[in-house]
Amino acid sequence: MTDSVARLYEAVIAARGSDPAKSRTARLLRAGRAKMAKKLAEEAVEVVIDAMHGQPEAVVRESADLLYNLVVLWVHSGVHPDDVWAEMSRREQMFGIAEKVPKDLVQATARRKVVALETRRVRKRR
Repeated sequence: MTDSVARLYEAVIAARGSDPAKSRTARLLRAGRAKMAKKLAEEAVEVVIDAMHGQPEAVVRESADLLYNLVVLWVHSGVHPDDVWAEMSRREQMFGIAEKVPKDLVQATARRKVVALETRRVRKRR
């Protein structure tokens, strides 16, 4: 899997300078962090919905979309896949491969503030 993510990462890097009219990736990168975060969140929700409906094929498809959007956000944020793999390795050594960092070990100062993805208000349709 790491090879596939690395290839995707390199493809996203290469698409950064492409024409947004021809490249969805270039268009997404130019749209800004809020748009990228929104797309990532949408894909995550779609994975959850498909999983809740017991549709494994759809979960696979939406998971691929989720990974794509995650990698696009990594590129924009200056995060390399190797950084993520190193963090996963660190956690595996501390807690085991199938564990998440316990909440009580996260410092209060390290907690992130929740921010709005978009500042404009959407009017309700009637």
